[in-house]
Amino acid sequence: MKPSEIVLISGKGGTGKTTITASFAILAGNAVIADCDVDAADLHLLLSPTPIETHEFKSGHEAVIRQEDCTGCGRCEQLCRFDAIEVHNNPTSTVTYSVDSVACDGCGVCVRFCPAQAIDFPERTCGEWMKSETRIGPMVHARLGIASENSGKLVSIVRAEARRIAIDRQLKLVLIDGPPGVGCPVIASITGTSLAVIITEPTVSGEHDLERVLGLVNHFGIPSMVSINKWDLNPDISERIEGKAVRLGARVAPRIRYDSTVTQAQIDGKTPVEIESVAGKEIAKLWEYVSSGGL
Repeated sequence: MKPSEIVLISGKGGTGKTTITASFAILAGNAVIADCDVDAADLHLLLSPTPIETHEFKSGHEAVIRQEDCTGCGRCEQLCRFDAIEVHNNPTSTVTYSVDSVACDGCGVCVRFCPAQAIDFPERTCGEWMKSETRIGPMVHARLGIASENSGKLVSIVRAEARRIAIDRQLKLVLIDGPPGVGCPVIASITGTSLAVIITEPTVSGEHDLERVLGLVNHFGIPSMVSINKWDLNPDISERIEGKAVRLGARVAPRIRYDSTVTQAQIDGKTPVEIESVAGKEIAKLWEYVSSGGL
């Protein structure tokens, strides 16, 4: 049986999405957790996973000049449109070339037109993904390398592995911590999910970015609900956001108020639902609403 997939997303960063995802995982107790915010993964800080398997993530190619075969003709520098070819003037008056791996776009032009065929074109290692165990169940997460790309592809790998684990262990739920925004990794996180829970905050930017992410969710036909974190910091904007969410086709889920004890829980590596806190109780109400009416 295919497991249900609930994804938590936000139009902008810093809304508390990851903290709420970790809390949902604690409350669910029998779910597979997938951290799909691969560009800035931090769910592991709250769930302290123990890696069981680690796999390289390869995507695209990069050019590498073999110095022993390079004739120094400079053809690669002339052709590169990304200024990725570095020129080295040596003490012996010879000129050598190398490729800046960060600037290299992996187009392969230099490889094709090198007269000496001195440029290799291996697959690019862009990061790694892991299967782990946490105190409440299995977790799949990843780490994208610095300046690496194709995070959407990595998100798809994380989700596919999480689904496979859920099927193998006969677990009915996959909880996905999605990335903020509306880009490619967000699309990879939400496509085909059972429900999108959008976490926002009562600010002008929170309201604006909520419109964008709801537009994306509606485009893919994903049922959605909106919860406002720290709603009591600006009740007027909170009311406005909920009205806009309804007009855009989303359900309004229970709110969560600001609670300073959440910070201390995070410092201790815990979620708000694992300590005595107002926010923890309200997150529990939100999870009850999500799990009872959202699946």
